[in-house]
Amino acid sequence: MDYDAFVEAHKPQLLSSGVPELFWPTLYRKLVGQVFDANCAFSLLFVDYGDETRSPEDPVCLLRVSKESGIKADDPTEIYLIDHAWTFRTDNARQLLHDHPALVSRLAVMMGLQEDDDEVPPIAYIPRILQNMWRWCHPYSVSADGLSVENRMPIWYVMDEVGSAVLHLEDSFNCRIVPFMHIPEGVTYSLLFPIEDIAEGDNLYRDFVEGVPIGSQEREALLLPWRYTSFVKEDFSQTEPPEEYFAAGHVAETLPSPDIPPPLIDANRPLKVYSQYELVTQYLTDPAYEMVSDPSEADILWMTTHFKGYRELSESRPNTFVNQFPFENVLTIKDLLSVVCRRMAGDRKSDDALANPSPRWLPVTYNLQTELVAFASYFQNRAQRGMDNHWIVKPWNLARTLDTHITDNLTQIMRLQQTGPKIAQKYIEHPVLFERPELEAAVKFDVRYVLLVKSVDQLCAYVYTNFFLRFANKPFQLDDFDDYEKHFTVMNYTAEYTLRHMKCAEFRDNWAVQYPKHGWEQIEADIGTMLKEMLLGATQVGPPCGLGACEQSRALYAVDLMLEWTEAGTRMQPKLLEVNFIPDCQRACEYYPEFYNDVFNLLFLDQENLDVFRRIV
Repeated sequence: MDYDAFVEAHKPQLLSSGVPELFWPTLYRKLVGQVFDANCAFSLLFVDYGDETRSPEDPVCLLRVSKESGIKADDPTEIYLIDHAWTFRTDNARQLLHDHPALVSRLAVMMGLQEDDDEVPPIAYIPRILQNMWRWCHPYSVSADGLSVENRMPIWYVMDEVGSAVLHLEDSFNCRIVPFMHIPEGVTYSLLFPIEDIAEGDNLYRDFVEGVPIGSQEREALLLPWRYTSFVKEDFSQTEPPEEYFAAGHVAETLPSPDIPPPLIDANRPLKVYSQYELVTQYLTDPAYEMVSDPSEADILWMTTHFKGYRELSESRPNTFVNQFPFENVLTIKDLLSVVCRRMAGDRKSDDALANPSPRWLPVTYNLQTELVAFASYFQNRAQRGMDNHWIVKPWNLARTLDTHITDNLTQIMRLQQTGPKIAQKYIEHPVLFERPELEAAVKFDVRYVLLVKSVDQLCAYVYTNFFLRFANKPFQLDDFDDYEKHFTVMNYTAEYTLRHMKCAEFRDNWAVQYPKHGWEQIEADIGTMLKEMLLGATQVGPPCGLGACEQSRALYAVDLMLEWTEAGTRMQPKLLEVNFIPDCQRACEYYPEFYNDVFNLLFLDQENLDVFRRIV
């Protein structure tokens, strides 16, 4: 690859990373020649604390300019390749450390964890490295056409001793370090270059939270991994965000024209169905319906892509149904779901918001972009009172537990915030467990209910009484949070894990044996109440802050929930986890082949099969 080809291939990432163009020729030369010459310009200094104990915030090493003439920001040769000591994904970090004892020893020295006792085996440092690595690691992600969502997940790395010795000193930044993927090699390095002249003998400093205004509380929160700031006196209460919050980043959609009457159905012929979902095409066998391949011919549009043109549909095709409601993102996007559900707190708001969140069925949820300071205060206040502080951090716009993490480490949460928009949701530390005889152990489980919404203006919704179950594969304990099969229940998207199949009838029988004092009928009644209140919260305010009404809309959602022991372990409280748009219904069809026939008959022909549906509102 010559220089022109190098620039053409790498220009987008060089520009997005803010690498000045004057450095590009030298960068090209050093990459081609694999020139790692930082030692010609800098000295790595280990800090000796003598008899004093080094605190976590104190540096292990410093990187100092040793070049006699110093470093000039306008010198095109002053860009340096930094190698990476360790590259990992969060789900394989522990295993990589176990497999590479020499890496463990190296990281222990870099992080200042190694003791004077040479007899300590490397494996003993692994838990401390996993706890401390968030002060040292940095993320990047690969984005390219054709890459799956899984392959776009963040990759973390720890720079070598040189890069890791560049510290943060507020208002004294004199260099930058950015990740860079060299495409011909498929290898990622870091690039170090000055942003001002640095004299001989001066230390190098960079900004660990670039782009966040100096002096802001958000910046202080993001710097918590490296320097402690108390937020306990900050207000951690949550208020309804403005309308702009709901509309931000949302693809524009229209509302139906007012006063459009309900669609007229011709009972003398089958309803024509256009479906983008193969299972509907396969399992909708009732003669009351006819599949068509042209959406313009359809009476029912069953879409897997987001539908936005409700006004256009109401004006041009007033007798056509669609399987979505306007602004249903208030249910299906995790941060918005928590906002609309909080509307149902009502008079049940507790004086002790730390111990008694409201509504009781909603895990406390903070948006780590817009409520970062409030979350830091909530976390620190709970820590001050010795309360459990385990959280599950997940993207608000992804499913299947992608880029999802469980931790009680505030440092980790602050770093995870930097890899994309996320929520922090209180982890259920006392889940109701289910005994799996084949494992001779009690495991976590969650329950999925199919929720059918027929109308919003006069709220009408049903649940499919055949619920669906997912189980963890290992006994539950509040540890080893990177052990997927212990803490997660989604096992049906990879061959790596075993999926435990169980129909709800078998589950009910087992439940009656395991929990004879907690009848499933009462739990289902509580679940129904929770789902009703969720919908009431979502329809209490109009679009874009709530679900919109449309006579032509019908919808199917999947609601995931867990049960938690509350009231000193005497009550099983349903806890809402998330609501899914166009959920995977493969198990529903395999277990109950009439599933889509029943669903369509209820939604479009008003035929209530009370054996499989229960109205909740």
